[in-house]
Amino acid sequence: MRISVVDVGSNTVRLVVADAADGVPLPVHTAKWRLRLSEQVPPGGAVPERAVNQLVDAVAEASRTATRWGAAGPLAFATAVVRNAPNRHEVLRTVRARTGVDLCTLPGEVEAELTFLGARRWMGWRSGPLALLDIGGGTLEVAFGRGRLPDFVASLPLGARRLTHEFFADEDPPSPERVRALRRKVRHQLRDVAARIRWEGPRTAVATSRTFQQLGRLCGAAPGRHGPFVDRQMHRSELRAAITRLAALPAAERAHLPGISAPRAAQSLAGAVVGHTALKLTGIKAVTVCPWAIREGVLLRHIEDGPSWWAEVARHSAEAAPPDPVPLRIAAASG
Repeated sequence: MRISVVDVGSNTVRLVVADAADGVPLPVHTAKWRLRLSEQVPPGGAVPERAVNQLVDAVAEASRTATRWGAAGPLAFATAVVRNAPNRHEVLRTVRARTGVDLCTLPGEVEAELTFLGARRWMGWRSGPLALLDIGGGTLEVAFGRGRLPDFVASLPLGARRLTHEFFADEDPPSPERVRALRRKVRHQLRDVAARIRWEGPRTAVATSRTFQQLGRLCGAAPGRHGPFVDRQMHRSELRAAITRLAALPAAERAHLPGISAPRAAQSLAGAVVGHTALKLTGIKAVTVCPWAIREGVLLRHIEDGPSWWAEVARHSAEAAPPDPVPLRIAAASG
């Protein structure tokens, strides 16, 4: 069985085509389209017409690519940049009408559950009680569990893009006072969740997402070209030193640091502050940077629980639409 997943994130649309061999998703093809939706959509703002057109084109091409690689219609979802938009339902309907792909959004808690599943399968049962941190553009997902799925999940509005816009939009590089203000907010919002993680006492902690992958590289982890099977650790003390390096530079210069890409350079500092504060509050001294995350979690749930699971997810996403939506003024697709 060959299956595919499309992930619409804050910067890119990513496609993974995988063979489900012996219950494990083995990638056979990946592709991405860089839309940089986060630069076009302010936190909590509507997705503009131009961005919707770009999204339609990318999802349509991803679907055609999946078909060429022998996969059925993709399991397609959008994360916080679309989920939090006031015109979210119209965006989803437009994509569905013009591409035939049932793009849906997932609650932050479901994203955390799926990401935990991907990390659990990658790390294996020997990892024991497992804590997960995942920094996205709009939210921070936290999870803990002893089994296949987590016992506890939380989704907090502490995404790197969101906080960069809130605290650092008019200062580049930001003043020490702004950095301290950001840390205070993160501490306040994470306090109760962190107390739960400390109480649970995880044996292993993992971090996922592009933000953590890039911060891990900045802290000395092996580059991506060494492959996914290299052990990549990031220590709290290293992340604290990385904050000092990032805070001293404007965004354009951060892009020259190891691992920091130009599209994510501006939000790298906020991501580092969130990550370090989360590790400090939870008492975690080091994390494994895990290459499997939400896309692999979606594939695993589809393999293990059958296609009816995703059909139910898509149905709930569609039924959540308001009865009298305000239509998007988008021209019909040409050709």
